[in-house]
Amino acid sequence: MKTIRKTNYVKNIFLVASLFAGTAIFAQEEAEEEKKPLSISGTVDAYYRTNLSSSDVGSQAPGSSFANESGFALGMANVIASYEGAKTGAVADLAFGPRALQAAGGDAGIFVNQLYAYWNVSEGTKLTVGRFNTYLGYEVISPAANFNYSTSYLFSYGPFSHVGLKADFALSEDFSLMLAVMNVTDENFNGTSGSVPGAYSLGAQLGYSGQYLNFYYDGNAKLGFEIDYTGGFDLSDTFYLGLNAAYQDNDGVGFFGAAIYPQLATSDSFKIGLRGEYFAESGDYGAIGTGVEDSSVFTATLTGSYSIENLTIKPELRLDSTSDDAFFDNDGAASKSLSSFLIAAIYSF
Repeated sequence: MKTIRKTNYVKNIFLVASLFAGTAIFAQEEAEEEKKPLSISGTVDAYYRTNLSSSDVGSQAPGSSFANESGFALGMANVIASYEGAKTGAVADLAFGPRALQAAGGDAGIFVNQLYAYWNVSEGTKLTVGRFNTYLGYEVISPAANFNYSTSYLFSYGPFSHVGLKADFALSEDFSLMLAVMNVTDENFNGTSGSVPGAYSLGAQLGYSGQYLNFYYDGNAKLGFEIDYTGGFDLSDTFYLGLNAAYQDNDGVGFFGAAIYPQLATSDSFKIGLRGEYFAESGDYGAIGTGVEDSSVFTATLTGSYSIENLTIKPELRLDSTSDDAFFDNDGAASKSLSSFLIAAIYSF
């Protein structure tokens, strides 16, 4: 009987030790999973586009950026590597393909979309240095982050990216402030290093509960001055309204306009949204393509968004109506309007 008791006692010791060891190993693996300081993400996209009011010959398209090819076309492949430490981190965001090249004219099919390091100086202060996407406007370069696949004129003719130093401050639970010193930039230079040697620009953003007032100034070295409002409101659990308005001026030449983005979620997998935009040029800005000073354009873009796993399919119908002739109809005659249809596929990983 004594021998049996001793054997059971030893078994109990081994059982308890095994439980502790298993718990320790599980906790260690869980901690390692939680850390994961390095992450890889990205997107790929492609589309088919055709004109409805004119022939596809000559690739006639709206004057805004991206999604302007006829037939089947590629967007871009976007690969983002980010490393997050306790207080510091870095992001390398590379893009390949036509959309990337249009964004900033990269070399050999590669474009450094973003490349920056940051330091969380305190709980409410963050410093970022390098190349980062612009804080101006409602839309961004990546199609995965936009509701509409084609882009607005307001987005297309503001800067896409900046190279410089910015400081973000969380002033309170609702208020935020961003201040930046950057290289001079415009729609053709996009913040690339040395765009205007010896000249710099200043940027600022004041945020309140998801509403942002943005400023850019470079002393008329390139873009000049731009003020921009971006925001939106959840009007219900399924209905969202986005807003954007901007004014840009460089010694009397520039643009102004506004856009609304109502979006309705009809189910967990399908949403439908409209972008209504008015965009007007000051002087001979040359964005719309009429060849006439002080031209304007109204654009209505209706987009559906269907998601299955990581794939999003977006059918889109767009109408551009200009104040002066900018397009051609099916008979080859000058026209003030162009209607087009596209369907895009975007995969995020």
